[in-house]
Amino acid sequence: MVPSCWMKGVLAALALALALSQAAAPQDLLRFLDLKSEEFTKADMTRPEIEAALAAVGGTVDLSGKRLNGLDLSGLDLRRATLQAARLNGARLVGTNLDGVTLDQAWALDADLTGARLRGASLFATQLMGARLDGADLSGARITADLSRASLKGARLDGADLSADMRNQSMGLMRGVLRSATLDGASLANANLSRAVLEFASLRDASLEGARLNGSELAGADFQGADVAGADFDSADVTSTRLAGARGRDKALNLDRAKNLERAVLD
Repeated sequence: MVPSCWMKGVLAALALALALSQAAAPQDLLRFLDLKSEEFTKADMTRPEIEAALAAVGGTVDLSGKRLNGLDLSGLDLRRATLQAARLNGARLVGTNLDGVTLDQAWALDADLTGARLRGASLFATQLMGARLDGADLSGARITADLSRASLKGARLDGADLSADMRNQSMGLMRGVLRSATLDGASLANANLSRAVLEFASLRDASLEGARLNGSELAGADFQGADVAGADFDSADVTSTRLAGARGRDKALNLDRAKNLERAVLD
């Protein structure tokens, strides 16, 4: 589906903002957009209309670019839906099945995805700041999304790929951003977090066994009680990172090659 003229404008504005300041935090770039406008607060469809479309169509239901802000879509099976560039700000998707769904460039600010399934989903340039994904399953998902201030308590990100996309940098360096996010008790076993941003994130009691943290930004992150056995810290910035109390630290890889290790909290 070809994006609407409005959506083209939004994407162009965001691309321009990123081009102007690749070093700025993604959420800072939101100042270029009016998040209180109807495009980010209203809905084009109702839940019954979406349910009818899913029931009537045998193939994929294209919801690309649709305004679905504030809708309660909890418990729906949306595996046959395409949600690229959709707006889901403040929407409720509690327990919704989004396995394998394309959510590229979608907006889901402050959305509630508690217990949602997003296994193998695609989240490229997806905006999930302040979203709630407690207990959600994002195993194997490709996530170059902004999850700043999001809650992912007990979430599963096993084998998820949040690494920087080095091939496509037309919109700046796209990577998983979990700045000030809460991942307490989450599972990130074998996840690829290379060059991801986890500054000031809480990872207490999380599992990071075998995770790749190469070149990641971990300043101020809290790993107390987290299992880091087999996690690779090569070139990760651990300035003020709390590694005291992390389990399996003696089995972590390349911790001695981390940046600013002398400034980490180790005891």
